[in-house]
Amino acid sequence: MSPASPWQNALVTGASSGLGRALTVWLTRRGVKVYAAARRTELLETLKAEAGDLVVPLKLDVSDADATFAAVAKLDAACGGLDLVVANAGVGEDTRPKKLKWESIKRMMDVNVNGATATICGVIPGMIERGHGHLAGISSLAGLMPLPMSSAYCATKAYLAMFLNSLRLDLEPLGISVSSIHPGFVKTESTAKNKPETMPFLMEADDAVDRIGKALLRREKVFTFPWQLSSLIGFASSLPRPIQAAALRKLR
Repeated sequence: MSPASPWQNALVTGASSGLGRALTVWLTRRGVKVYAAARRTELLETLKAEAGDLVVPLKLDVSDADATFAAVAKLDAACGGLDLVVANAGVGEDTRPKKLKWESIKRMMDVNVNGATATICGVIPGMIERGHGHLAGISSLAGLMPLPMSSAYCATKAYLAMFLNSLRLDLEPLGISVSSIHPGFVKTESTAKNKPETMPFLMEADDAVDRIGKALLRREKVFTFPWQLSSLIGFASSLPRPIQAAALRKLR
């Protein structure tokens, strides 16, 4: 039997598939009621059938930031207070300058930046009033350095990391934990289109979520994994910019 968690009520966005779905299951196994939010309600219903009555499906399109902020604030008040909010919903697409698609870039901004920010901000007033809570955002190792053909995705994930890390300075003294999570490559619906050789140290979703869940229990401020890939990125980031740029261009 899995150990109990310090949370009673959690919100996980992007819960219909991938990391969000696996994290919802991980949390319910530890006795947490999870408001599983996503656009595809039919997948949320199958998630509830799999994980049990601790899953509460919630239709939510985080690309509509204003509606997301209002929905999260309303849920926080209605459920008696969210202890944990994980802004997990995200999208990633290539950004090829010669085949630039503004629609793709805008969607990444709407979901990864505005949607994630609205999710987190919607619960902050309630957590401050209660004097406790835990906010987490699923960024990416791609948010830690520039990558070719990924300018918009890298930028949106870098934004989320900076937002969380700055927010922590204001909220920790008020009793609220803030975690910035940076996974590497994970087997999910969104990475299925990629060639395996382009995703070093690829992880299974359940393995990645177990690491994320344990990091949240430890209230890690910044958590990067797997260590092999995060170490490589750390080393590459320390190189002089001309050498770094030349090496990164070869990744094309």
